[in-house]
Amino acid sequence: MGRSKLKGSPEQELRIVLLGLDNAGKTTLLKRLASEEVSTITPTQGFNIKSVHSHGLKLNVWDIGGQRSIRPYWKKYLGSTDLLIYVIDSADQKRFEETGQELAELTEDESLTGVPLLVFANKQDLVTAAPAAEIAEGLSLHTYRDREWQIQACSALSGEGVQDGMNWISSQIMNRKK
Repeated sequence: MGRSKLKGSPEQELRIVLLGLDNAGKTTLLKRLASEEVSTITPTQGFNIKSVHSHGLKLNVWDIGGQRSIRPYWKKYLGSTDLLIYVIDSADQKRFEETGQELAELTEDESLTGVPLLVFANKQDLVTAAPAAEIAEGLSLHTYRDREWQIQACSALSGEGVQDGMNWISSQIMNRKK
């Protein structure tokens, strides 16, 4: 049987691309979404793919390494993306400008035109973490008029805030199907 397009159908599959600078917490987040152990994680050399079931949706999540040498290849993974998750290390304030530039470049890519954006302001469990609202302002998210976006404070390590982000994803998908 082919993929069903009915709203809320358990067969509905989505392609989600998970990006962000190296050490932002993308793989930890992916493992948290897949309810896997998050204690031993090493830098992603290429990419990881996991299918995550949430709200009756099958989310095929592509976690692509964020090292500078890998970033030029990000664009090759953007086709047919239903939603972009961008992860930021909220405690690494020295790299906010760099991560902002990468995100701005991504959102200008034509394959992501109009694709909803969820920014996870990760590592909120660290005392040096900047608040999500401050990060949103620094990224100029309020200027994004061509897409729905949300910033979600979270800790991929503890799981706090992760489910709230997933709820936003499912509401985006359901709203688009109407």
